[in-house]
Amino acid sequence: MEDEAEIYDGVRAQFPLTFGKQSKPQTSLESVHSATRRGGPAPAPAPAPDPASSSSLPSTTSAAGDAGASKSSGLPSLSSSSAAWLEGLRAGNPRAGREAGIGSRGGNGEDGNRAMIGPPRPPPGFSANDDGGDEDGEDDDDDGVMVGPPPPPPRNLGDDDDDEEEEEAMIGPPRPPVVDSDEEEEEEEEEEEENRYRLPLSNEIVLKGHNKIVSALAVDPTGSRVLSGSYDYTVRMFDFQGMNSRLSSFRDFEPVEGHQVRNLSWSPTADRFLCVTGSAQAKIYDRDGLTLGEFVKGDMYIRDLKNTKGHITGLTWGEWHPKTKETILTSSEDGSLRIWDVNDFKSQKQVIKPKLARPGRVPVTTCTWDREGKCIAGGIGDGSIQIWNLKPGWGSRPDIHVEQAHSDDITGLKFSSDGKILLTRSFDDSLKVWDLRLMKNPLKVFEDLPNHYAQTNIAFSPDEQLFLTGTSVERESTIGGLLCFFDRSKLELVSRIGISPTCSVVQCAWHPRLNQIFATSGDKSQGGTHVLYDPTLSERGALVCVARAPRKKSVDDFELKPVIHNPHALPMFRDQPSRKRQREKILKDPLKSHKPELPMNGPGHGGRVGASKGSLLTQYLLKQGGMIKETWMDEDPREAILKHADAAEKNPKFTRAYAETQPDPVFAKSDSEDEDK
Repeated sequence: MEDEAEIYDGVRAQFPLTFGKQSKPQTSLESVHSATRRGGPAPAPAPAPDPASSSSLPSTTSAAGDAGASKSSGLPSLSSSSAAWLEGLRAGNPRAGREAGIGSRGGNGEDGNRAMIGPPRPPPGFSANDDGGDEDGEDDDDDGVMVGPPPPPPRNLGDDDDDEEEEEAMIGPPRPPVVDSDEEEEEEEEEEEENRYRLPLSNEIVLKGHNKIVSALAVDPTGSRVLSGSYDYTVRMFDFQGMNSRLSSFRDFEPVEGHQVRNLSWSPTADRFLCVTGSAQAKIYDRDGLTLGEFVKGDMYIRDLKNTKGHITGLTWGEWHPKTKETILTSSEDGSLRIWDVNDFKSQKQVIKPKLARPGRVPVTTCTWDREGKCIAGGIGDGSIQIWNLKPGWGSRPDIHVEQAHSDDITGLKFSSDGKILLTRSFDDSLKVWDLRLMKNPLKVFEDLPNHYAQTNIAFSPDEQLFLTGTSVERESTIGGLLCFFDRSKLELVSRIGISPTCSVVQCAWHPRLNQIFATSGDKSQGGTHVLYDPTLSERGALVCVARAPRKKSVDDFELKPVIHNPHALPMFRDQPSRKRQREKILKDPLKSHKPELPMNGPGHGGRVGASKGSLLTQYLLKQGGMIKETWMDEDPREAILKHADAAEKNPKFTRAYAETQPDPVFAKSDSEDEDK
């Protein structure tokens, strides 16, 4: 066996290493992510977090050096250099960052932390006046050999304090200009703020396919599938594990014909999802987009909403229970909230009627569960916020009622996980932060956040240090759709990220497992879902599908249909002869091809313009049959009448019964003779 192995090694050495191997081309991860990098300078690698501040970082972003290899190995077709590049970035290695094109940030303006420009500096003992000998000029012949370009001439400065500067002569190109220390400190503070929050914003991909603005977004708890609904009445399903770099959806469908998609929500087990449209009936679909059921519609002629089995007008919002997989919540324009059991599509479990200042029907614009599913909040069309605690014997009377919380319709509600903070978004271009323990006045009001869509929502970061929302594009404004980040503890604006220069941002989400930010945008003619991520902070999701190249077409993919000629086949199996010439001949015949009559050109016939040469069908038929000959245009009307006078007297046709009794006509005599006399 050893001899055979030696013989094989000897023979194998005569051939190149690639001989007989069909190796797949490896994709450089650096080039893949550079293609999806957002505009602007590349961000600096995040510094190692302090022990004091490590608790404030998201749990999904705490990447240790040992986990770097496992993360990089999860990506398909990575070369060793790409894996080393990704591990260097995640470990915060400045050398790896510089190799990947990511600049390092200078520390406190010191020269030691700056990048080297030009040739290396001379050793510390080297002097500008040294020419290879001693200061007294001794041993010039022995050590005065010039190597390289001559040193610059010494400067003649009169001050004795500049001797140190003379000793440190400039070698190579000049240094870059020194930035003011104040500006450096400001830039460092801004970078430290960004690194403290560690926003995954360096790269971006767009999931396209909709023809109008994307109004609904849902990412399943595992982070593998994304749902997007639009005003073009369709829902598209994306699978990160099955997508390649073309980013195409694997399924799209229209839930209800002619109704906008207003919200999508996954079940806690991610095996089903809820679809809420502008119709009165919500639908349940399985994970692959197949319909499981549709909730019943109520009787619109019953005035009391508690006696109807379902909603009677269009839905506005709907969410799945965060803990129970059989319970969902919906709100409608009929002024009610309803809790449903997905196992019973015929009737709801509970009907909630909000408290109103005046009797009537005011639409419920939005609703939501809290983190544990023990509390329900609803946004009413009159601008009020009402909250119900689910307890034994509870009814429609709200536990918390805030009147005129907003001056316009409320579009989004969001509870914090600890149940202390409530965020509200409204059409009045504001975002308000409320303390659930004291709901009289909001803690903070953020103004100048344009909102033109009823589905604009709010989202928390995974650690809930930040919350974010989108803005709409105004007509005369030059600012596009933005994604605004706010600090929860300081209650201040942290950052504004431009998503699209012409499209509004409606819904947003920050997935805790993937550590990727999703934002939907669009206008009247286009729509898409933007996925923001960072290769050093994010996991799976967009990282998987971006690095997967589309499959190349092979010869086996092309299937040609063979043409079989069988002239001796039976008539019933014989191919029909070609009738191309016959069809062309029929097309030239105006009668057989049913060619429409061309419109008339010119002034028309008889003073009329039209193909029928007259306004009446009877006239047209008589003219075509020759019964009417139009000669009256060339005759005098008086002569045409008098030429029938003799025939009328001899053979009266209409006055024959009165021939004998017809009185003689007596005409008045002319008075002209009397006047002449």
